[in-house]
Amino acid sequence: MSQSEKLAIAAHLHVLLRRKTGRVTDTEWMASNGAYAREVIRFARERAQQDQAPELADWADKLEACMQDVFAAEARRTAREVAAAAASAAARTAERTPAVVAEALASLHPQARRYVGGIR
Repeated sequence: MSQSEKLAIAAHLHVLLRRKTGRVTDTEWMASNGAYAREVIRFARERAQQDQAPELADWADKLEACMQDVFAAEARRTAREVAAAAASAAARTAERTPAVVAEALASLHPQARRYVGGIR
């Protein structure tokens, strides 16, 4: 869906939320940021139930449908960030491993140190 269509749906939901709940939203941010859009959708659905305003739920559904590409892109980006963080943590652990082994050896009894790493 085009950015202008997303913006139009966000603007319509903004007007409804302003009229029904007094909540002011940022339509441009809503049309481009998945986390903000999800929160507005959650809030609109919650208030639709509380205030018996089905049009809020309808427009929340429309916004959710048009934002699927943004949600998917953010999920992919998050998955890449998690994988990069895991790889970085593994690299840091691998770098520390020799130091950990040396520290453990130093804490052993003198007779035990002779056998650790010495048996081939």
